[in-house]
Amino acid sequence: MAMTAEQRTQDREAVEAVLAGDPTAYRALVERYQGRVYTMVCGMVRDREEARDLTQEAFIKAYHNLNRFRLEASFYTWLYRIAMNVAIDHVRKHKKHQATEFDESIATRDADGGIDPNHHVGDPGRELARKQLQQRILDALDTLSPDHRQIIVLREVEGLSYKEISDALEVPEGTVMSRLFYARKKLQGLLKDDMPRR
Repeated sequence: MAMTAEQRTQDREAVEAVLAGDPTAYRALVERYQGRVYTMVCGMVRDREEARDLTQEAFIKAYHNLNRFRLEASFYTWLYRIAMNVAIDHVRKHKKHQATEFDESIATRDADGGIDPNHHVGDPGRELARKQLQQRILDALDTLSPDHRQIIVLREVEGLSYKEISDALEVPEGTVMSRLFYARKKLQGLLKDDMPRR
């Protein structure tokens, strides 16, 4: 989701206010991005409670490192990089994931964290099949490397552009495209093997 010039200006002004001695100005940044950061982290760790803790940790880290933020850069991209690193560190420390029930709200939250009210409405049989497919996708995601998982989450769940992912991960766009290609290919292979035969 591309940032507008006005949002970048508001972010920069909030950061400048914090750096000038007004820590309460940080609240605006937290409120603006906590839903999106939580969604991304939850997509990586697949545990709602851990995702809340890791989201808070990311915001705390960002706050303590605000003096390193380049004011001409995008705060959103800088924060995402911190949050993604926190999530990847957590995933690497806890390689064995407990199977968790799929949280349907992960991929359906908007930027403010709200859930589409029509999300839970539908044919029960189709809903069951969709849930089973979502579980297979999440199980397959768990087998990907952290690099491949993060690229899938940033592109497919968060909907970031190649440029935004490139900025967030500090890698060239070509690397983003290559990682995404191989991550999708691996995911498709895993899902193909897992799909029921007709």
